[in-house]
Amino acid sequence: MAAALAAAAIAVAFLFLWGADGADPEPEFATLLPEPLPLPEFSLSDQHGEPFTRDSLRGQTSLLFFGFTHCPDICPATLQQLSLARKQIAEASPGDPLPAIVLISVDPERDTPGKLDKYVSAFGEDVTGVTGTRESLLPLTSALGIFFERQPLDGGDYTVSHSTAVLVVDGDANFRALFSAPHKTEYFVHDIPLLMAAQ
Repeated sequence: MAAALAAAAIAVAFLFLWGADGADPEPEFATLLPEPLPLPEFSLSDQHGEPFTRDSLRGQTSLLFFGFTHCPDICPATLQQLSLARKQIAEASPGDPLPAIVLISVDPERDTPGKLDKYVSAFGEDVTGVTGTRESLLPLTSALGIFFERQPLDGGDYTVSHSTAVLVVDGDANFRALFSAPHKTEYFVHDIPLLMAAQ
């Protein structure tokens, strides 16, 4: 009886991992592009003041999120979820490649490299902050369909409305998939390894 139960448990695990038809598992939460979209040339700066260009995304899968340091909710929540997902993926598959996490600021007037450095460091050592002028952002945001717009607040301050998707860029700097909000850590943990394996 015990042997039969053990065999059944193994069978269930196999079907869960590989699908009842024997096919590789598919991403469940990310939206795949019909064809990879090569990123355009762009010229920005990272949190250390070093150039950040399309070539900076080569050689490793990257998770791009467009946000800003004054963002009260979605930005810190998403970065925290991505960081936690990356940690869980690393624990589940020690030694396997991990994705880079990149925050690209849509508030370049306030998000200097120094401010970004302090901000992204709160989410782990492997998070990159990127900034630049509005003009230097537009080639990238326009190509990727990323919306951002300043919204005035009382007292002369402002916030920034922006797209909240997390974009998956492969090691050849091609946009391949996206996660739409609302985000959950378990969505990233499930789909990111599958997306990386398929590249």
